[in-house]
Amino acid sequence: MITFTNQEGSRIVDMLILVIQENKQYLSDIDGAIGDGDHGINMNKGFTLCREALDKDPGDLSYSLNLLGRILMMKIGGAMGPLYGSFFRTFALSLEGKDEIGRDDFQAALSSSVGALQIISKASVGDKTMMDVLIPAKEAMDLAVKEDLAFGHAVDLMTEAARRGRDSTVNMEAKIGRSARLGTRSRGTMDAGAASCCLILETMASGIKELIRE
Repeated sequence: MITFTNQEGSRIVDMLILVIQENKQYLSDIDGAIGDGDHGINMNKGFTLCREALDKDPGDLSYSLNLLGRILMMKIGGAMGPLYGSFFRTFALSLEGKDEIGRDDFQAALSSSVGALQIISKASVGDKTMMDVLIPAKEAMDLAVKEDLAFGHAVDLMTEAARRGRDSTVNMEAKIGRSARLGTRSRGTMDAGAASCCLILETMASGIKELIRE
């Protein structure tokens, strides 16, 4: 079984922080079309605070994800803080205590994290939210494990599903959140949460593929 160590996995959080920082304006521009225009700003704030905290007190992947989740819950506003906070903290809990992380460990962590969001959010596929990315990505990863595909191939399929889910939100009418008040006028623009979620899963996949090649 191909694995990477929990300690090495902290690099994935470094990559997540960087990709959000680099895409702060992109995410806010998307959000500005049908929302408040602050999604990228808020995400950047939380991830940058995590960078500062990790620089002072670094740890392994599970530690870093838990820290990121706690900061997002406490420091960024709106609905996204609790949602992403729950996602990352559940992910961290699933990996806690594991010295080596393999395909099945990652799949279980992703499944648990999506399940945690489904408890606190009523959003599903078709509602124009981050769940349009997460649910198909989880299902793709579940299928890859069922078919016993290699770790790298599995996260590639997860990424492809995430991108399709992100892109599908463009033609959807928002049914949940502030943009839902726009009705049909919410069509024609990508959901900002779906965009950031796709960036996160793409980056996780890239980080995993780098680690398992070494």
